[in-house]
Amino acid sequence: MSKDDFRKVCIITGSATGLGAAIAKNLADMDWNVVINYTKSLEEAKETEMACRERGADTLLVQADISRDGDCRRMAESAMEKWGRIDALVNNAGVSRFASQSDLNALEAQDFHDIYAVNVIGTYQMSRAVEPHMKAAGQGSIVNVSSVAGVTGMGSSIAYAASKGALNTMTLSLARNLGPEIRVNAICPGMIQSRWLKSGLGEERYEKALRNYRKITPLQAASTPEDIAEAAVFFVTSGRHITGELLLVDAGMHLGFAPLTAR
Repeated sequence: MSKDDFRKVCIITGSATGLGAAIAKNLADMDWNVVINYTKSLEEAKETEMACRERGADTLLVQADISRDGDCRRMAESAMEKWGRIDALVNNAGVSRFASQSDLNALEAQDFHDIYAVNVIGTYQMSRAVEPHMKAAGQGSIVNVSSVAGVTGMGSSIAYAASKGALNTMTLSLARNLGPEIRVNAICPGMIQSRWLKSGLGEERYEKALRNYRKITPLQAASTPEDIAEAAVFFVTSGRHITGELLLVDAGMHLGFAPLTAR
């Protein structure tokens, strides 16, 4: 047997760009094999796959929409067919609609359905797809990428914040019910410097938000995808006695909001 036969396997949803790509590369550096998932960004996904391969990882590129249960099951089965194991799942794929929270007419019911379909239902479906394989192996780690929006009620829209609040609650439910074999935790990033956020806010608003975020956070920092990837990878590779944890990775931004204000 070669050392490749002992490499662990992680599925990272939404991993063509941004945080998902950073997590995949980080794990590749740690001798993990990775599933790169995308919905539309094929060229970026290929670039991420190549970067992981250059780091020594074996990879699997899968086009899948996690709001579709069949796609979730196909992604899990594809990983099992290729490697015969799934050691970790990072539920990173997420969507939003940028809308002023003070304007209740800025969102329609369909916006909530679309956001929940990916951020909540998709995460549930992916977790369900990998659960029997992790249970059979006697171990596994699921990491949900939530947001500080789910704690503070802030964020790109009320629908987005509500979906992340639901995701946090679901993390607790899954952690309680998938043990002892499977650990389930969530990271709750604050502002991440990303193309996605810049596109949603626009260049001018993005730069203003970046300056303000650095002013109001105790660490005076806005995270990069690589910064947040470190937290996700910790839950994937470490903390074998940690489950049901919501880790806020926001440079301390949440400290300015009740009821989480430090005393």
